[in-house]
Amino acid sequence: MGSMRPRTVAAATLVAGIAAGVLVARRRTPPVGEPHPADLAVPVGTTRTVTTDDGAHLPVWVVGEGPTVVLPHCWMGGPAVWAPVAHRLVRAGRQVVLYDQRGHGGSTIGQDGLTIERLGLDLDAVLTAVDAQHAVLAGHSMGGMTIQSFATERPDAFAERVDAVVLVSTASATDPRTVRQAQLQARALGHPLSDAALRRPVGVRLVGGAFGPAASRPARVITRDLCLACPPSVRRTWLEAMLAMDLRPGLAGIDVPTRILVGSRDSLTPVAQAQELHDLIAHSTLTILPNQGHMLPLEAPDEVSDAILTVLADRVPV
Repeated sequence: MGSMRPRTVAAATLVAGIAAGVLVARRRTPPVGEPHPADLAVPVGTTRTVTTDDGAHLPVWVVGEGPTVVLPHCWMGGPAVWAPVAHRLVRAGRQVVLYDQRGHGGSTIGQDGLTIERLGLDLDAVLTAVDAQHAVLAGHSMGGMTIQSFATERPDAFAERVDAVVLVSTASATDPRTVRQAQLQARALGHPLSDAALRRPVGVRLVGGAFGPAASRPARVITRDLCLACPPSVRRTWLEAMLAMDLRPGLAGIDVPTRILVGSRDSLTPVAQAQELHDLIAHSTLTILPNQGHMLPLEAPDEVSDAILTVLADRVPV
């Protein structure tokens, strides 16, 4: 057997590293029914660009009418992750606000760079720009960290503008037992060859580790495409920021009805981290969705939408 050329070896090693970590290929049970294609596109609404105080430009979409729901997206994601949920909320008479987190999609990075603190400040800028009042904030993965950061960095604005919170597949701190693995993932995802691997036919399978076993192919295609749209350097830097974060001291500031959702098969922000959030947020309830993975807005949009629509029923005790 001949030796492999260095570039081939590097590519093979990278793909193996990805497959062993965040983007693990996984066999799945075919879903009962694929999502309706119309619900996989971001709903049409008005668009604007919000400029933050450090000069970052964040594209913002405002869709529908009624009480406001703001949906920060995940790491390596975008508003399309929330599309099935957004359509359900608009049909239920809610106004939905979506935006590109800095470094993702059509946004820019700004002078302060990619930090957990900036996530909260950016959300504050978006809420101010759309004049959100009595809002429900629902964040997925890094979007959930965005909400926690907002409560920490801008407690007065949080108290003024937010009536309820939904935290989906997220965490407040990195599990020390997974730091080494995550550091390797950061190197792999930050390598230019990661894009080459994801663009190949196997790329859609490589993102399968973010899902439960019954995830649909369209959901995985969306996830793969959003990962490719996020530059490797941004992927790496955000993951490194999340590895260093500890948002737990600020969780007492989330003093509103809060729903926490996690999939039982979530290997990225597992049930133990959701339980920790539940233990630290006073007025919270925890729901574990059986056999679901990390990408709940795409895997279980009905359950996520229902949690958002009903969260205000979880009244704070007097």
